Amino acid sequence: MIMNAKKLYRIYREEGLSVRRRRGRKRARGSRTPMPTALRPNQRWSMDFVSDTFGASRKFRILAVNDDCCRENLCLIADTSLSGARVARELDALVRLYGKPERIVSDNGTEFTSAAILKWAQKNDVQWHYIDPGKPQQNGYIESFNGSLRDECLNEEIFDSLDDARRKLGLWRYDYNHVRPHSSLGNKTPAEARRALELSDGSTHGALAQNDRPDYQSQTRRLSL
Repeated sequence: MIMNAKKLYRIYREEGLSVRRRRGRKRARGSRTPMPTALRPNQRWSMDFVSDTFGASRKFRILAVNDDCCRENLCLIADTSLSGARVARELDALVRLYGKPERIVSDNGTEFTSAAILKWAQKNDVQWHYIDPGKPQQNGYIESFNGSLRDECLNEEIFDSLDDARRKLGLWRYDYNHVRPHSSLGNKTPAEARRALELSDGSTHGALAQNDRPDYQSQTRRLSL
């Protein structure tokens, strides 16, 4: 039976037929209050993902977490898969090393809006601030860091394997945190800026961190597990 378009449309309207509209995924909103300026370590962390390839064009992702106050990169976790549960485990490791942040800033990616992350933030009483979709400038510190990472490491290196990528990322991270002075920090390195701020703050964790914090290589091995 052949039915013309007008008759089909009339029947469609008379029967009240409709195709259910598919709605977009509901995203977590987190804290929407204005972000204060980070004046001390652990007041605000920012995090994001960066992608690259190794071997025969096999893709991997890098989780970058920074302290916005002293511009220190807290970790560069490279792996072929980084789920929300994995991100939560890495955050637990960072809290043991550096202390708990008051606030974390990220985009609305699925890993950062997963149930594992929402549970982690609630359990640890950490405010999670999601930037508006399509507004990366709202997380400017990590975006600037991502640009440096891309220009100075990812675009300059060829990675033969995931282990090779982790090793080269570790070397670049050490240079970024401990060797290169930053004009925004009064020509101090991020590690020097953190130490100075922790000493001036006089916090218990800051005093312990000077003596008990593991060396860089042991941190990298632990966070990469």
